[in-house]
Amino acid sequence: MLNPNPALAVALLAALPAVQAGLYPKSSAVLQINGKNYDSLIAQSNYTSIVEFYAPWCGHCKNLQPAYEKAAQSLAGLAKVAAVDCDEASNKQFCGQFGIQGFPTLKIVKPGKTPGKPIVEDYNGARTAKGIVDALVEKIPNHVKRVDDKTLEQFLKESDTTPKAILFTDKGKTSALLKSIAIDFKGSIDVAQIRDKEKASVELFGITKFPTLILLPGGKEAAEGIKYDGEFKKPEILKFLTKTTSIASNPDPAPPKPRVATPRGKPETLDTQSKRRVASQKAEASKLADFESSSASQASAEGTSAAATATEETLVEEATPVASPEPIVDAEKPVVIPDPAPPIGILSTAAELAASCLGPKTGTCIIALLPATPDAVAGAAISSLSEIAHKFKTQKRALFPFYVVPEINEGYAKLKTALELADLHVIAVNMKRGWWRELPTKGDKITEADVKEEVVADWVDAIRLGEGSKKQLPEGLVLEVEEKTTEEAEKPKVEEVHDEL
Repeated sequence: MLNPNPALAVALLAALPAVQAGLYPKSSAVLQINGKNYDSLIAQSNYTSIVEFYAPWCGHCKNLQPAYEKAAQSLAGLAKVAAVDCDEASNKQFCGQFGIQGFPTLKIVKPGKTPGKPIVEDYNGARTAKGIVDALVEKIPNHVKRVDDKTLEQFLKESDTTPKAILFTDKGKTSALLKSIAIDFKGSIDVAQIRDKEKASVELFGITKFPTLILLPGGKEAAEGIKYDGEFKKPEILKFLTKTTSIASNPDPAPPKPRVATPRGKPETLDTQSKRRVASQKAEASKLADFESSSASQASAEGTSAAATATEETLVEEATPVASPEPIVDAEKPVVIPDPAPPIGILSTAAELAASCLGPKTGTCIIALLPATPDAVAGAAISSLSEIAHKFKTQKRALFPFYVVPEINEGYAKLKTALELADLHVIAVNMKRGWWRELPTKGDKITEADVKEEVVADWVDAIRLGEGSKKQLPEGLVLEVEEKTTEEAEKPKVEEVHDEL
């Protein structure tokens, strides 16, 4: 058998079709990230994440794949499991900034005290699904208050108008599920945990079995509260809390606040700015060169040895990665992460939906139906719509309004049922002319590919130009617009989506 030249093997690997490039398909539970969306999906997230930096030709990366997939499935809704293909040309600068010198390298990214400035640390635990899950569960931020008989009254008095969810449990540890619920409702619902041995508290609320979750919608209302009688699964609990309190869970990640430039001392001269820019570019070029050298070396070594197969879960790290910068690597050119566009508005009530889009004489509206538990596809859809609306606004071009309609809106179910839509969908409606259109999808379910900015922009342009077919709106969809006082009419019809995806 011919022994291939190492350099030629590396070149052939690099020339493989893109379809063979990644280890994780689009249907994978592992979140695919890159230098452009790392900030919004990971750095800005309220959740702890683990990020795998890999190359598709790496045998040990293939070994890790089944365990990593299993970990992602186990941690769904509790923590983020993500991966970066460092063999992609557009990702090499990004991987170099993290000091990646061997594959696979795993980094844990935890929310820091300052939003958008997480703590990044190396993961050196077992390369098994259980090892990864256990490590991330321990690092999930804990906003759950531990309450006992002595502190219950004080807990109820704190922000007494804020809804409170209390879990009565016979467990001493706070579960990952309860931690994630507290993250989702941080700032809107206080979440607490009381042990079964706190007899006075148990008796006060009439608890007879464990676990039992109760909700005080108004903070300190009737002592018995409202008991949750569903399954202890996150989607069901989220739906119960949202429906009972009319409070939507915090979308993740929340859009960063606009940056405000503040003068700092004496302005730099052009010469100083130029020198600083050159120094920064040299540093980034050095990191990229180190990364490419290490990557080529490992690829060459694997090209001349028997490639590992996806049969083992426990792996030995080949190269010790350089400590990653904390809390986050500031992206320099050519990797540029632009500030996101201002988010589009949200119609949180049926009255707002009627006044803006579903009244008898309302014109064209773009509506994004947002499910109670938004995912990456929902985030991508809102981001694309926000970018398009912002571009038209900055160019001072006229465009019909874009809105988000969350599931807590009373008109959500009526709209979804009448048009036979999925939980997440983007549509255009014109009540005055009686037509509607939906954003087309390539499959039965909407995907990130369907909501890419350029795809949505083409669809919006077709609507603007009157191109394409329209569907007739069903009868009875018109919502009645409530009469408002002069004072109410002066208020904005739509509140800004400060916390939407």
